[in-house]
Amino acid sequence: MPRLLLHRCIAFLLVVAAVLTPLESQADTELEIKHLFEYIQNSNCTFVRNGKEYNREETLAHIQRKYAYAKRRITLAEDFIKYTVTKSSLSGQPYIVLCNGRKILSAEWFMAELKRFRRKNPK
Repeated sequence: MPRLLLHRCIAFLLVVAAVLTPLESQADTELEIKHLFEYIQNSNCTFVRNGKEYNREETLAHIQRKYAYAKRRITLAEDFIKYTVTKSSLSGQPYIVLCNGRKILSAEWFMAELKRFRRKNPK
């Protein structure tokens, strides 16, 4: 009888671990995405979409709309970058960031910040 109880306890712990791990991972992803939104908000950069320049407020509103639409496909912060800040869904043109006299693909700009954030905030 004690052996059966031990097996049930182990099975229960495995189930709990399987359930909690994705929740922790999802919380990390949400924290990273929240940080990327804040990074846009605090930026002094100009964002270029389909050849037109946008300020941070306009960019933030656009990215929030895209995120709401793509949210069900996003499980990692990298998915957020891929589906919302890399390129125009309509034209396919890459988004550009003009910052400190430099022109950079927005996907690269966001990935660099995500990597910096992760180094500063290890799990």
